[in-house]
Amino acid sequence: MTTGHSPPLPFAHEAAGQTSFLSFAPQAAGQAPPLPFLPEPAGQAPLLPLAHGVGAQHDLPLSPFYAYAGAFTALFVSFLGLALLWSASRFRGDRAGRPLPASLQRLADSSVTRTALRVLGAALALFFLAHLLLGPDDPDRNPAPGALYVLLWVGLVPASLLLGPVWRLVNPLRALLSLRPPTRPRPVPAAVGIRPAAAGLLLFAWLELVAPDNTSRPVLLTALAVHLAVQLLGAARHGAAWFAHADPFEAYSSLLARLSPLGRRADGRLVLRSPFNGLDSTPETPGLVATVCVLLGTTAYDGLSDNPRWITTLQTSSLGPTATATLGLLAAVALAAACYGLCAGALRLLNRALTTPLTSFAHSLLPIALGYLVAHYFSLLAVEGPRTVMMAAGTDNAPSPAPPLGPAGLAVLQVAAIVTGHVLGVVAAHDRSVRLFPPARAVAGQLPLFALMIAYTLGGIGLLIA
Repeated sequence: MTTGHSPPLPFAHEAAGQTSFLSFAPQAAGQAPPLPFLPEPAGQAPLLPLAHGVGAQHDLPLSPFYAYAGAFTALFVSFLGLALLWSASRFRGDRAGRPLPASLQRLADSSVTRTALRVLGAALALFFLAHLLLGPDDPDRNPAPGALYVLLWVGLVPASLLLGPVWRLVNPLRALLSLRPPTRPRPVPAAVGIRPAAAGLLLFAWLELVAPDNTSRPVLLTALAVHLAVQLLGAARHGAAWFAHADPFEAYSSLLARLSPLGRRADGRLVLRSPFNGLDSTPETPGLVATVCVLLGTTAYDGLSDNPRWITTLQTSSLGPTATATLGLLAAVALAAACYGLCAGALRLLNRALTTPLTSFAHSLLPIALGYLVAHYFSLLAVEGPRTVMMAAGTDNAPSPAPPLGPAGLAVLQVAAIVTGHVLGVVAAHDRSVRLFPPARAVAGQLPLFALMIAYTLGGIGLLIA
């Protein structure tokens, strides 16, 4: 994770050759050093080093040939096996799942449980706000930045995969809204979908990856004020339903939860299910494509942001590092969206009866986005998560724990996460293809998607090891 041109303030610690949040990647033996500093142009402020949340390309000892070859082989074998052995749709979406015991269902749905979760979310939010307002304006001594960028943003990934859409249950804004006297809210127009959440995710990514001084108290308080204003004004008009459409963390958690083994059937029963069935039940709501492309593009930009060539570009750009980084972030999202748009156009040409090619296959991008998130943020959560918790518990200048994986292990994990995400995407796309296309065109109909998966895979691995 990086900041556009801010000093390496938060979590600038290294352990066992592993970089942590907002620190430069260590130099591997025999390689040219990264370029954290360039000569300062006359009359300008000092150019400061950029940073990244996980080990960068300089400390990932992995052969590009074997990484690319292994990824391509995995995708090709998966595609070929599915084409030969999977001729009919097998996923049943929200009709599938084995019901959990009735006692667990009652416990999960009881008002006591839901109230307790809301109170927990509100208490944690107040704890965060107290540290932000009263603690030192120093991310090495204040857990508030880590709570936002690590425990919330990154921690929602495993929490949502294991437990479902957890942010909906602990969202402190829902607890705050419940204190308001009952009103008759206006329904959110169907055309809105989750587009506001997609915009919120993009703005949060800009705060996380580009904004200068993004761990300072004034910047965080400004961002928090804007978020609260948008959410509470919308909720005042549309009620609690607004959060499902506009809260970026709720939309983010809910989409990732589609891959959770815990889910709800259409009849409301709490069930254990195949993650593929949860993925298949993803609503084709307006804004779904935009949200997934924001996740793909911003995570791809995060991978690009510690490339020495990109760092040099930022530090020498006549526009300034913040403006250049903003354009780079937007370009990464636009590229991810354009690639998928071209794929959807090809699908439409292959089957004129397919009227919604964009949304029909958007769910197959979710495992890819998840693979990118795991690859880029695993070490950040493993190293800076415990450190943030220690700071919140009162440990001053808490040390970063040793990373759970060395450079080689991290490299394997990152490539495996990206490849696995793409293989799962191929499976999801194939099942949808045999459902929507005539049998004679089912395999040919997913060739554009297969080409897209290969392009995304090669690009994702390239950002890690190129």
